[in-house]
Amino acid sequence: MTALQTDIESRLADSEPEIEVLLAEVSGGRCLRVFIDHPQGVTLAMCERVTMLLNDLRERYSLEVSSPGSERPLTKPAHFRRFVGRRARVRTRHPRPIAPIGDGERADGHRPVQSFTGELVGASEDEITLAADGGVIAIPYSEIRRSNLIEE
Repeated sequence: MTALQTDIESRLADSEPEIEVLLAEVSGGRCLRVFIDHPQGVTLAMCERVTMLLNDLRERYSLEVSSPGSERPLTKPAHFRRFVGRRARVRTRHPRPIAPIGDGERADGHRPVQSFTGELVGASEDEITLAADGGVIAIPYSEIRRSNLIEE
């Protein structure tokens, strides 16, 4: 989680405690995208309230506040646990071996991969387990660069 996301979460905790910040990311250096969620769903009025609470950030960024949509970002262990059994895409910080597949194999017979798609089969406090093409892989949270559900 970035310092910017932590800052946004603490701002919302006081005035909008039921709103969860799923992901806050800067895109292209100037656009801040904030994905929020709420137990009863996200409304336009809710997005407007969050935008007003983050108004000072509009001096540095163009600000987009929205619901997660069908390809919801997964950023915390609780998110992964909630969606065990669903399909997800996970991109890692560094290439990880999965299964041998021809060109690009390492000396140990495994090809390094940085993007995995498959069924989320487990989520502990330290890592997720994904049944991806080529096998089951455990990925520590510290190695996850970005992840999201994929529409089935």
